[in-house]
Amino acid sequence: MAATELWRHQHPEETPMWRFLEHVNAKYGLRLKDYLELYKWSVDNVADFWAEVWHFVGIKASKAFDEVLAPNAPMFPRPDFFAGARLNFAENLLFPANADVDDSATAVITATEDESHLTETSWADLRDQVRRCSNALRAAGVKEKSVVAGFVANHVQTLVALLSAASLGAIWTGISPDSGVSAVLDRLVQIRPQVLFADNATLYNGKEWPSKAKTLDIVTELKKHGLERVVVIKGLKNVETGLEDIRALGVQADDYETFLTSAPDAPLVFAQLPPSHPLYVLYSSGTTGLPKAIVHTAAGTLLQHKKEHFLHCALSPASRMLYYTTTSWMMHHWSVSALACGASLVLYSGSPFKPHGYSSLPRLLSSLRVTHFGTSAAYLTTLEGNNVRPIADPTLDLSALEAIYSTASPLPPSTFAFVYQAFPSTISLASITGGTDIISLFGAPCPLLPVRAGEVQCAGLGMAIDVVDSASGREDPRPVPDGEPGDLVCTKPFPCQPLTFFGPNGEEKYRAAYFERFPGIWHHGDFVRRVPGSAGALVMLGRSDGVLKPAGVRFGSAEIYNILTRFFAGEVDDAVCVGRRRPEDRDETVCLFVTMAEGKSFDESLRSRIAETVRRELSPRHVPGVIEEAGGGVPKTANGKKIEVAVKQILSGMEVRTNASVANPEALDWFREWARRNA
Repeated sequence: MAATELWRHQHPEETPMWRFLEHVNAKYGLRLKDYLELYKWSVDNVADFWAEVWHFVGIKASKAFDEVLAPNAPMFPRPDFFAGARLNFAENLLFPANADVDDSATAVITATEDESHLTETSWADLRDQVRRCSNALRAAGVKEKSVVAGFVANHVQTLVALLSAASLGAIWTGISPDSGVSAVLDRLVQIRPQVLFADNATLYNGKEWPSKAKTLDIVTELKKHGLERVVVIKGLKNVETGLEDIRALGVQADDYETFLTSAPDAPLVFAQLPPSHPLYVLYSSGTTGLPKAIVHTAAGTLLQHKKEHFLHCALSPASRMLYYTTTSWMMHHWSVSALACGASLVLYSGSPFKPHGYSSLPRLLSSLRVTHFGTSAAYLTTLEGNNVRPIADPTLDLSALEAIYSTASPLPPSTFAFVYQAFPSTISLASITGGTDIISLFGAPCPLLPVRAGEVQCAGLGMAIDVVDSASGREDPRPVPDGEPGDLVCTKPFPCQPLTFFGPNGEEKYRAAYFERFPGIWHHGDFVRRVPGSAGALVMLGRSDGVLKPAGVRFGSAEIYNILTRFFAGEVDDAVCVGRRRPEDRDETVCLFVTMAEGKSFDESLRSRIAETVRRELSPRHVPGVIEEAGGGVPKTANGKKIEVAVKQILSGMEVRTNASVANPEALDWFREWARRNA
């Protein structure tokens, strides 16, 4: 039975997506009549499709491409899209093509829990700040492929630093200041930043959180790995910057305003770079080893984001986007690209429930006339669980709101229905899915299709996804019929494939991450089913690997194991860490099971110390909801690899058969009994 239809665009023929369909029909002599037919054309004609997107959405380039994609190009090794072109990512965001923006109009609004410190930045001022910051970075020795890092919250200074790095051809990586020192160093030591931007403090949940101590620990270690300069941003004016302490470590340090003032008074220059030039480093959440540093390209990121924003989301200079995100999450990178459509941004840092409880973010949406609001499924289910209906508040005006985007975890069908009761019924609600690995979406919004409860509307244009049997052999990925569950794969090249993984053996790490399961086909790790009779609608069923996603925050079990090894090696002998999400659960719970070292015993003290250490060293979001002793041991394969997925499936209520590859099947039996007792 079809899921309940909740929304349909009143005038789909007025959308950019429909205009693009008509453009393709006119140019190629076709008679495509709906989104499904346009989608099929896009994945059957990969090179033609991406060429049309390049021109239709507007990509500013100093040199045109010679070729979109080589004939019969494989997915791996990564093919080179748009060979011969020269462009700059930052130029496309600051001077957007096909978008008429007024220099004096607002480009960015920075907001926090402190409503008295709302700041607006015009397009002209944003460009000038990037001019001064990029010139200061150049004077500091930053050049193409240098690494510039941010230990920063979501504010305009972060955006300026990001765009300044991109203008020079440097690589930007951002990490949220609520991350612990271990989590930061696990990432940044790998990529050896030359310059670090850091907040002096942040405001969260009504409390000031100084960053000085963590920043000093981070700088002390990064100095050994090439760090030359720190720029401190005064997020809170009355909290010390720690500049003298940083200088005492032998690292140059300035506050943000001084750094910009020191810049040579030179024009803003955008380095003209190949499409595959590295732009961002984001981090995987793998289940073994350190987080892998994923390198994303300038043109791939720009084109994919502008395709999604302009065609799928219908952004324009009249739009204003607020995405509730940290700088670590890929949705930060995705949302700031809205500038390339001429849209303005609201950059918010703080709790979503301060200073006005559940109405805090709705008040911002109302007062700032936000048109496109992005958040996590966990936020929307919290509103539902507490029956918070902003539409019923007579002090709020949500008439500007056009769309709400939900991601990070599946949005329950009941929450779909609730959103249409709690917000204006005219909005387009989209549960979207993709990830850090592609810095964008596989499953996207679409103005030509209805919104149905519990479903991702469609596969994004140009993304040749399929669903294959999870039990398929490595050389024989077997597609499953629509309606049957399986693993999400992509079968044809797309521009936002990562360039490589940063550091030694990057290509091999890349291959192992996405092409080991099915050679030549991108294996994404999501467990999904395609809706029969739809235009590619998906229902998300979770992860097919051991990645953890509590409240939509995606990280790997290895981060927990690293903490146990570092701080509890004398007490904890081994551990398995998995996510539990049963059909009745609204969210995933991280479950950590440990085995004790000889002569040691598990008790409440150990449980508390593990939780507190994880909170301090990683973040509050990493703290397991369950910390127990694994009475039957940690299940492993014959070659000693932990069997996380089977434990996850057992705890989540699935039937799992034990096969010969399990060296200690009694361990899985123990987890079955634990799941039964704790149902």
